[in-house]
Amino acid sequence: MAEPYVTSPTNPRLKAVAALRRRRVREDQGLTVVDGYDELRLAMEAGVVPRTLLHCPELMGDIEERRALVDDARALGAETVRCARAAFEKVAYREGPDGFLAVVPVAGVPLDHLDLPAEPLVVVVEGLEKPGNLGSVLRTADAAGVDAVVAADPVTDWGNPNVVRASKGTVFSVPVAAASLEDTLGWLRRHGIGLVATTPDTDTLHTAADYRGPVAIAVGAEQTGLTDAALGAADVRVRIPMAGAVNSLNAGVSAGVVVYEAVRQRSS
Repeated sequence: MAEPYVTSPTNPRLKAVAALRRRRVREDQGLTVVDGYDELRLAMEAGVVPRTLLHCPELMGDIEERRALVDDARALGAETVRCARAAFEKVAYREGPDGFLAVVPVAGVPLDHLDLPAEPLVVVVEGLEKPGNLGSVLRTADAAGVDAVVAADPVTDWGNPNVVRASKGTVFSVPVAAASLEDTLGWLRRHGIGLVATTPDTDTLHTAADYRGPVAIAVGAEQTGLTDAALGAADVRVRIPMAGAVNSLNAGVSAGVVVYEAVRQRSS
């Protein structure tokens, strides 16, 4: 069967992909969009099987490795659709697209389906709003070997295309889940995972805490921080020393600083 070739920006196939910009559609269909070669390659290496791959040879350039990704997706069973440049640019999420746009299942599993080692290192993010912050946390988690990232009372969903893009696709390589804060705290207790909460309102530096054994590091939104409920459930509260005029870092940076202290302790 010949591969479809789409030239019109109003093509129904493209409209169906564009509809995934809306969270309700993503949640109803369990699908989202991966925009970009690097992100799609990482997702596929993590085991993601695209449902549909829109590709534009004119945008991807004459790079054999990139063109081969289309064949790889097709071999996995993905429907591939070739698009004219005008049509592709109309549906792409990013400025300066590189010719790859795939429809894939949304990342994430229920909390109790997370497969953790005996002494896991987990990151809990509470109430994060900005996809860029959530993506930054995921990139840190992937680089540091964190065993899972849990979004407690999430404002932004894991399927948000801007989360996928900001994470460089690591939302598919790091086990993720979303739940209410109450359910998250209960899950941590059932699994014997201690909770380290980041906050400026404590005398304990982040380097003074013990991160060995089963532990979760919790960070909150930049403006509000962790809620009283999260802080009250913590086994220890830690702060990152601040020498400047501001008293907080964004969630991605805070998570990175504390996570790598945990990695240092756990590897020594």
